[in-house]
Amino acid sequence: MKIAFVGKGGSGKTTLSSLFIRHLAGEGAPVVAVDADINQHLGAALGLAEEEAAALPAMGAHLPLIKDYLRGTNPRIASAETMIKTTPPGEGSRLLTIGGDNPVYEACARTVRLDDGEIRLMATGPFTEDDLGVSCYHSKVGAVELCLNHLVDGRDEFLVVDMTAGSDSFASGMFTRFDMTFLVAEPTRKGVAVYRQYKEYARDFGVALRVVGNKVQGPDDLEFLRAEVGDDLLVTVGHSDWVRAMEKGRARPFRELEEHNRQALRTLREAVDATYEQRDWQRYTRQMVHFHLKNAASWGNERTGVDLAAQVDPAFVLDERAATPQPA
Repeated sequence: MKIAFVGKGGSGKTTLSSLFIRHLAGEGAPVVAVDADINQHLGAALGLAEEEAAALPAMGAHLPLIKDYLRGTNPRIASAETMIKTTPPGEGSRLLTIGGDNPVYEACARTVRLDDGEIRLMATGPFTEDDLGVSCYHSKVGAVELCLNHLVDGRDEFLVVDMTAGSDSFASGMFTRFDMTFLVAEPTRKGVAVYRQYKEYARDFGVALRVVGNKVQGPDDLEFLRAEVGDDLLVTVGHSDWVRAMEKGRARPFRELEEHNRQALRTLREAVDATYEQRDWQRYTRQMVHFHLKNAASWGNERTGVDLAAQVDPAFVLDERAATPQPA
């Protein structure tokens, strides 16, 4: 199951995503976590020391390896250089799974041990001095989008992505890659503004969107969120001494997280689980192709010098049956 945490900057989406990752790992679920925010804080939120978090390999730096591995023996993709962030898989492509081992995970993922389990953590990589003035962050998250396009995941296994702030993820088709999108919103006008953008943009694509109210301090805050987001409000989260201690570098065992916040995490898990039966792999594949063709026409064909529409395999559907092991 693929889950995104989104929201405006400062809403608490990184904190909430890290708590949910800890919750899943504590239940024994296989988890791959991805820090796709321009501000790379997920590693620290999961307990890594500052130097450990900074040492995480950048997915963007391994993009040639990722492309070359994923294209496999797909005859429609002549080379890694002709792959763009939206390139869909086809016959001969290599697919990723949550629990499998492959060169992509070997190069880009690191194991993080938590109180009650362990996860794989990947990061797009921060903006560097060389990027300033010449690059946008969407080029960094292209590696994540490619991996999502080639990922086959099943029930009770999870990929959790801490996304870029605001509505930046709509710069590509990546917003359609998730089974559930949790939008973290504070009970303020600015806090719900990103929700309205997401709701509007995602309406035509069947995106499952639920709101997690954060920093809710009382009935007035709750009433405000209910009035602004209606039935999309799934659960609210209030003050946490456990989180405050963690942010001070005084981490306590996760089992000591307040019960009302643990219950909120259980509610998130239940909402994700409920989406499994509604999975539509054919629609998922169609949307992938839709955004690939748009990107090909707008910039990809000119950039690569080839007709990228020819990369689409019309008979291929990405689903769990397609995840047969292929040689590395």
